[in-house]
Amino acid sequence: MGSLYIQYEYWFSAFQLITAMVGMGATLTPKDFKELMLEPKAVSSGTAIQILVVPAIAWLFISAFGLAGGVAVGLALIASVPGGSTSNIFTHFARGNIALSVAITAVTTLACLFTTPFILDLLIANYMPVEFVMPKAHIMKEIALTLLLPLALGMLYLKLFPSTAEQFSKWAIRASMFGLLMIVVGASASGRLDLQLFGYFNVFLIVFFILAMGVVSWLISWGLLRLSHADATAVDMEVVVRNINLGLMLKALLFPAVLGQVDPVGDMVLLALLLYGGLQMFVAAALIALRRSTAPASH
Repeated sequence: MGSLYIQYEYWFSAFQLITAMVGMGATLTPKDFKELMLEPKAVSSGTAIQILVVPAIAWLFISAFGLAGGVAVGLALIASVPGGSTSNIFTHFARGNIALSVAITAVTTLACLFTTPFILDLLIANYMPVEFVMPKAHIMKEIALTLLLPLALGMLYLKLFPSTAEQFSKWAIRASMFGLLMIVVGASASGRLDLQLFGYFNVFLIVFFILAMGVVSWLISWGLLRLSHADATAVDMEVVVRNINLGLMLKALLFPAVLGQVDPVGDMVLLALLLYGGLQMFVAAALIALRRSTAPASH
């Protein structure tokens, strides 16, 4: 069942990411990205929150609650991975700046080749295998195939078939949401999310962690930096919605499952990642409802 679940999740994850980026690309033009370069405040601040503030929050949680073992590693992995491209879909639904969301996703994903090993070493050095090496080539391949190439294809579709691009984008996004649903169904059917084993206090910590990140991002993007509604929405969504698929891949490299052997730390890491992956969908849905109700009428 374990190997079947891994294959199931991989293919639906790839399907979800590719259809999402094609759909987003079909709504964007090069002009959208040129405008971001003219006003880099939102991109730079969103990237800084991802790389500096989120790991700092994870460090505070690990230190304040005296976390160790799989829970500490799980939080560190969540904080060290970039925002997931799923955030681009949610930003679209929340009437945020899609081009900004895609740009932050791309920048932080490329940066994670260097920032992720550093953050993991900083937060959980005692749990990192000495021989662990960041799979840079694999991550770069994943970025190209599931983020950049589909985005470019979507933008090409808009250029070649502008009259049908809007409808095409809607169906691609719907297909992506179906992929998300299948991932949730697969995780539930696999029986991997045992909350009783994980511990209800640790469940509370994960819930508190995701809420803390959302609140801090809101305070910085809306209160301190005074970003526009669309830009702040994109930044906040990038912070909350993490690339859990990358986290699961890193978990498999750090704590590979061995048939017939019990791995309490690895299992706890897996539970933390799956739990956060489920919770971020609910938090994102709440943000979508809130931001759509407060979005300027002209947007």
